[in-house]
Amino acid sequence: MPKKIMVIDDDPIIVSYLETLFQDNGYETCTASDGLQAMEVVQRERPDLITLDLEMPNEWGSRFYRKLTKDAELRKIPIIVITGLAGQHAVKDAIAYIHKPFDRDKLLGIVKQAIG
Repeated sequence: MPKKIMVIDDDPIIVSYLETLFQDNGYETCTASDGLQAMEVVQRERPDLITLDLEMPNEWGSRFYRKLTKDAELRKIPIIVITGLAGQHAVKDAIAYIHKPFDRDKLLGIVKQAIG
């Protein structure tokens, strides 16, 4: 059974690109466009890894992350922050921070190292 990656980003171009990249490399995907929607999707889909944008409408990625870490099971999901914001913001346990624009091969390498 393929591993599932959840893409959380408000930019539909980034979401589409990441979905295609991950699916072309054998992963299943699910998506959310903000932190509010993301919590519903993560509870339903139980992804193996999450890519998380920080700056989004309705609820920022850092707030979603704080909610996620309150659940004993969900907090175990590895998170890769993919953001246009400089620095590392409020997601202290992320396995990686990648700044937009990003290198697809670097991202895939991190994903493969994290979940195979």
